[in-house]
Amino acid sequence: MKNNELHQRRLQATPRGIGVMCGFYAEKAENATLWDVEGNEVIDFAAGIAVLNTGHRHPKVMAAVEKQLQAFTHTAYQIVPYESYVSLAERINERVPVDGPAKTAFFSTGAEAVENAVKIARAYTKRPGVITFGGGFHGRTFMTMALTGKVAPYKIGFGPFPGSIYHAQYPNALHGVSTDDALKSLERIFKADIAPDQVAAILLEPVQGEGGFNVAPADFMNALRKLCDNHGILLIVDEVQSGFARTGKLFASEYYDVKPDLITMAKSLAGGLPLSAVAGRAEVMDAPAPGGLGGTYAGNPLAVAAAHAVLDVIDEENLCERANHLGKHLVEVLTQAKAQCPYIADVRAQGSMVAAEFNDPSTGAPSPEFTKQVQDKALAAGVLLLSCGVYGNVIRFLYPLTIPEVQFRKALDIIHQSLTR
Repeated sequence: MKNNELHQRRLQATPRGIGVMCGFYAEKAENATLWDVEGNEVIDFAAGIAVLNTGHRHPKVMAAVEKQLQAFTHTAYQIVPYESYVSLAERINERVPVDGPAKTAFFSTGAEAVENAVKIARAYTKRPGVITFGGGFHGRTFMTMALTGKVAPYKIGFGPFPGSIYHAQYPNALHGVSTDDALKSLERIFKADIAPDQVAAILLEPVQGEGGFNVAPADFMNALRKLCDNHGILLIVDEVQSGFARTGKLFASEYYDVKPDLITMAKSLAGGLPLSAVAGRAEVMDAPAPGGLGGTYAGNPLAVAAAHAVLDVIDEENLCERANHLGKHLVEVLTQAKAQCPYIADVRAQGSMVAAEFNDPSTGAPSPEFTKQVQDKALAAGVLLLSCGVYGNVIRFLYPLTIPEVQFRKALDIIHQSLTR
């Protein structure tokens, strides 16, 4: 089987709307390594878009899934429940950074988690409005497309979108948006678009994923918490991409003194199997009536088993600590490269949630062209990288946190060469 043959079959069999980045087809994977159908090897710094913090096919995750396969694969939790769902909720409730007792509900995708968080917030507050931020990404369903603050490629040709959704500015020093500017944009929404007593929730990523790994400043998070408390608004934090040790803590929210009311999570929660969750203050989570939350595959037992193993691996292998260790070395390499590569406008990091942003040094304009060149050079040398950012001019580094040290150092050398040659 050849990559080109599969490419031609894909063009005939699948729609163009499913954009595919790579021209090669996976045959097997192990930890941080992918092999294609022609036997070529690549170091995976994409990790299925932040899904594989514990690596491809971690032995503990595989063993947990295999054990569950011998018991049952599906009952629909809301028809016939099972203990593993309850015990996983208990484990997350113990660790999620919210005030007071917490409760957790499981779903299948990140978009599902975000939609259900909005449902819960509206049920609790009896209000319609949701405020989110430019550059944010929250999913591909109609509600989550409306919440997402990036048009191309997610919204083009799909409107109209649900109403009562408003976008404020997200702080971004490189782009001249201060915390004060972002807070003023919220005030403008309250003056021009919707009264604060009609807003159910303010929703944001503490570290924007698709938006370019922009980190929310502490003073901004403090101000949001105060604003929400003053107006009876819920604060929802989307940790779909930033969760499960990526930032050096189990949740990025733990870096702040303030605590959200609801947290959404998915991606690395189940080590490659589809599972998402909403966790939050118990009284808020209990707002929807029985039957108001759920889904046929929500909390699938195979994915729940994998998630139990993922939490074990994060603790046993000290992946939060390792995220900080690996991220520190990557930032050092990117900072060194910046001295030789004038296109690097900024290097941002929280733990192993690391990104480099590229601008044309002669104009200061975003340079998706240079970003693509770096990606192509790295891939040709054997490292798979992902881009992101509103302008497509950011490279994000999403290696498994379990990557062997020798392989990681090899990848850093390739990245440095891709930036400086």
